[in-house]
Amino acid sequence: MARDTVETHFLEAVADLRPGIPRDPSTPVREGSTLTGRLALELFHRQLDSRLLDIAARWLRQQDQGFYTIGSAGHEGNAAVAAALRPGDPALLHYRSGAFYLTRSTQAGRLPEQGIRDVLMGLTAAAEEPIAGGRHKVFGHPQLAIIPQTSTIASHLPRAVGVAFAIERSRALGVSGAWPEDAVAVCSFGDASLNHASAQTGLNTAAYATYQGQAMPILFVCEDNGIGISVRTPKGWVEQAARRPGIEYFSADGCDLAAAYDAATRAAAHVRANRSPAILHLSTVRLMGHAGSDVEVAYRTQREIRADVERDPLLRTATMLVEAGLATPGDLLKSYEAMREHVLRMALETTRSPRLTSAEEVMQPIAPRRPDVIAKISPVAAQPAVREKAFAGALPEHDKPMTLAQSINRTLADALTVYPEMMVFGEDVARKGGVYGVTRGLQKRFGGARVFDTLLDEQAILGLALGSGLSRLLPVPEIQYLAYLHNALDQIRGEGATLSFFSRGAYTNPMVVRVAGYAYQKGFGGHFHNDNAVAALRDIPGLVIASPSRPDDAAAMLRTCLAAAQTQGSLCVFLEPIALYHTRDLFDEGDGGWLAPYAPPSRWAETHIPIGRARSYGDGRDLTIVTYGNGLRMSLRAAVRLTQEGYSCRVLDLRWLAPLPVEDLLRAAELTGKVLIADETRRSGGVSEGILAELIDAGFTGDVARATSSDSFIPLGDAAAHVLLSEEEIEAAARKLLG
Repeated sequence: MARDTVETHFLEAVADLRPGIPRDPSTPVREGSTLTGRLALELFHRQLDSRLLDIAARWLRQQDQGFYTIGSAGHEGNAAVAAALRPGDPALLHYRSGAFYLTRSTQAGRLPEQGIRDVLMGLTAAAEEPIAGGRHKVFGHPQLAIIPQTSTIASHLPRAVGVAFAIERSRALGVSGAWPEDAVAVCSFGDASLNHASAQTGLNTAAYATYQGQAMPILFVCEDNGIGISVRTPKGWVEQAARRPGIEYFSADGCDLAAAYDAATRAAAHVRANRSPAILHLSTVRLMGHAGSDVEVAYRTQREIRADVERDPLLRTATMLVEAGLATPGDLLKSYEAMREHVLRMALETTRSPRLTSAEEVMQPIAPRRPDVIAKISPVAAQPAVREKAFAGALPEHDKPMTLAQSINRTLADALTVYPEMMVFGEDVARKGGVYGVTRGLQKRFGGARVFDTLLDEQAILGLALGSGLSRLLPVPEIQYLAYLHNALDQIRGEGATLSFFSRGAYTNPMVVRVAGYAYQKGFGGHFHNDNAVAALRDIPGLVIASPSRPDDAAAMLRTCLAAAQTQGSLCVFLEPIALYHTRDLFDEGDGGWLAPYAPPSRWAETHIPIGRARSYGDGRDLTIVTYGNGLRMSLRAAVRLTQEGYSCRVLDLRWLAPLPVEDLLRAAELTGKVLIADETRRSGGVSEGILAELIDAGFTGDVARATSSDSFIPLGDAAAHVLLSEEEIEAAARKLLG
C-alpha cells in the first residue's frame, strides 16, 4: 500500500540519524530520567506496533474489510502510562490508546502478536475478537483489567471514579473486590472531551470525595492534542480546567517517551501511596487526521499539519534510542519494514475470520438471564439470629400490614443482611432516610459504609454505581425523582446497558436503580416532582424496568431485581410510585385495602415474582383493563363501579415495563376479547404504544382502546388534573368499549 506523509517522514528522518555512543541498556536512557534503555526499546516496539495498526486500519478500509479508522497516531506516548502502572490496575481508556493496550498486553505475559491480533479482529469485526466479539472496535480485555469504552467523549469518567471508590470500599465492607487492594484506577480522555459535563462530574466527584477525606485512588490522563475533530482547544485551557482542589496535577510532553514515563511514574506513585486523585496532562499531537475519512486540510493549514509531523512521538523515541547508542538507524528501519509486512499479513488473515451472522448472535450478550437461578437466589434470607439483630427483635413479618414505602424499607433491610457487598446511596437517603422516608433508619442499622449520602449530581450517583457494580459490589443507588434521571440517562444508556454487549458479558454493571417516580401528588412540586416520562428508559436494550404498585409486589420484585443483579449482572430500574408510598386505603377511608403484610422468609419462594410476569385481579369475561403503577389503583376502583353496573371486568397489572409480560397480556386479552389500556404516561411515547404493538404483532383481533395522560408536562397545583389520566376517564373509556 502507498505510504502517507507521516510514514514517509518517519522513514526519511530515521535514515538521517547519527548514532551516539553505545550505553548499557539497564541504565537510564538519558540523564535525569528513570526510563532505562531496555524499557525504552520495548516501549518503542509497542509504539511501532500501534502505528502500524493505524496504517493497517486504513488499508483494511480501502479493501472494504475494515470498519474503524480512528487511530492512535500521535498518542503513542500513552505506552509510557501503561508502563508506569501495574497489569492489575483497572483501566478505562480513550479510543486513541493503542500503545497503552499493546504495552499492557505484554506486561501481562502475552506475546506482542496477541495484542496486535486483538486489535485487528476489532477492526475487521471478527466474531472471535476477545472483548466485543465483532460488535465494536474497543480496547478491552478481561485478562488485562481493561474495561471497554465505546464513547468518544468522557462519559466513562463517572464510572472510573466509581471503580476507584469501589477499590477502597470493598476493603471497608470486608468483601472480595475485583481489583488488588492497592490498585489504581486509570482513565484517559482527550482535551476536547474535558469540556463535557460527564468529565466535569468525574473530576468534581473525585475532588469532592478527597476534600471530605475519602480515599480516591484514580489517575486521570488527559491526552491533549489541541483539537477535537476540527475545533481547536485554546492554549492553556486544559491546565486551567484540570487543576482542582485535592487533585494533584502532573504534566509532560507526551511525544517525549522519557518525559511521559517519568511524569506518569510520579503521578501513579502519588495516587498509589496517598490513595488520592491525580491528573496527568500529556501534550500530544494528532497524526493522520481524526479518522480515515477526515480531510484535515479543510480546517488546518499545511504548516500546522507539518508541525505535528515534526513532533511525531514514534520518531522522537527512535531519535532518543539512536542518540543513546541503543539502536542504529538501520536496525530501526529494518524492524519497521519487517513489522509492517507482518502486521499487514496478519490483517489480511484476519479478514478471513468469521463475523456475526444473525440477530440472535449479535444480541446474545445484551441481557443473559436465567430465571431458574434468580428464583433460587431471590428467596434467600439471612440466618434468623442475623435478622433478629438487624431488626432489633421486631421482625417485619410480625408487624401490622404495611404501606408501599414501609415494605420497600424492610426489604432493603433484609437484603442488606443477605448481601454484604450491597450499598444503598443517593441524595438524602442516609441520615434523613429519603425525602419520603423510604430508607429511614437504614444507615443507623447498617452503618455509613453501606448506606450513605452522595453529592447532588445524578451522573455522579450513577457513575459510583456503575464502577461499584463493575467491581463486584451490589449498588442500589436512588434517584430522588424520575425527572432527575434524565439529567444523567446516558450513564444508563451509553455506559451501563452497553457494557455487557461490548464485552460479551465479561464485564457487567449489576445494580438496582431506585427511582421515585410518576405523578398524582395533588399538584405538588410541578414537573420536576411529577414526571410521567419513561419512553427514554423503555428503548434501552436489556434494561429491566420494574414498576410495583402494591406493598407485597414491591417486596418480591425488589428481591427479584437484586437477585438478577447479583447473579446475572442485570441492570434494573425500580420505579416507585410516589403517590402510593403512604397510601393505605383502596375504596373507602379506613379500609386498609392498599396495605399488605410482610411475608416471612418461609414464604418468599412461593411469592417470588419472575421478571416479566403480570398479576391479574378478578375473573371478568367482558373487559380486561391493562395498567400499572398508579393506574392499578384507579383501574381497580373503576372496575368495581363497572361491576356494580353489571359489567364483568378483570384488571391486569403489568408490574414490569421491560420486558413486558407479553404472555400474560395476551392470555388476559383473549379471555375477554376487549382490552382497555389505562396508561398514566403520555399518549405519545408512552407505555400504551408498546402494549398495542404487542397485541397487534400477536394477531389479537379483539377490540382495543387507550386511556392515557396528555402529551404535556405536569403543571403546578390543580391544573395537573387536566393532563393526567383519571378514574373518570378510565371508566368512560371502558363504557365506550363495552358499548
